[in-house]
Amino acid sequence: MPPLILITGMSGAGRRATSAALEELGWYVAENLPPELIVRMAEMSFEDDSPIERLAIVTDVRSRDFAGSLSDVLDKLNASGRRPIVLFLDATNTELIKRYDTVRRTHPLQGDGTVQTGIDRERALLQSIRNRADIVLDTTNTSVHDLRRVLEQYFSNMNQQSVRVNIQSFGFKHGAPNDVDVLLDARFLPNPHWEEDLREFSGLDPKVSNFVLTQPGAVDFLDSAQRMLTSMLPGYQREGKKYVSFAVGCTGGRHRSVAVAEEMAHRLKDNGVDVRVLHRDVER
Repeated sequence: MPPLILITGMSGAGRRATSAALEELGWYVAENLPPELIVRMAEMSFEDDSPIERLAIVTDVRSRDFAGSLSDVLDKLNASGRRPIVLFLDATNTELIKRYDTVRRTHPLQGDGTVQTGIDRERALLQSIRNRADIVLDTTNTSVHDLRRVLEQYFSNMNQQSVRVNIQSFGFKHGAPNDVDVLLDARFLPNPHWEEDLREFSGLDPKVSNFVLTQPGAVDFLDSAQRMLTSMLPGYQREGKKYVSFAVGCTGGRHRSVAVAEEMAHRLKDNGVDVRVLHRDVER
């Protein structure tokens, strides 16, 4: 059965860039389909003679005037056995307003109001879909290149049967990610930034990793996090969730969080868990 992704989210959050990235990754992308055509498009892609091997369907708030709703579409697809992965793209209000100011465009729902008015209306309209999303991807601090790497991380193997764990390191001073299921704080560990011989290296370097992971409390922290996450995976799988996003933060996102994320990934992989790792701020 061909993999199916339904992409939606806030206007200005990156649907166009997501479409382009998925096409580069070999997906057939159908854009701006109204709800009543989404089911038909999915049915066609599942026919035996269909040339489509992987289908991504993009729909947005401009489809609001068409008959049907995205919730109804999801119910119909789920009932037919064609359950899509729902990817919801989001960004902070401040970032969305900045993007609209940059391109000098109006929000499709602002009417006679401001861009903020349109954003508020759209959030209310899409909240139920956001709640049903498998992946909520916050693109506030994500470049086009970073977005492609994240999409590769999620969709490089759509035939996996188990839950995939995506581990992300980050720096709190650059903003905590909003699109994660579990967030841990590694700032209780001594910071290698204040060690002259370690400062210029990242948590990927063995010297930094060893410094972080041999600190008092580091192993207990990892043991507890591993037990918690491992205990959650069967429940996520029963609920049909294919992805779990796990984030570890430190101050700058270069040392402690990177070392902890790498060690957690190694531990989970050794236990047969499908893991992908992304270090958001390691180059900052």
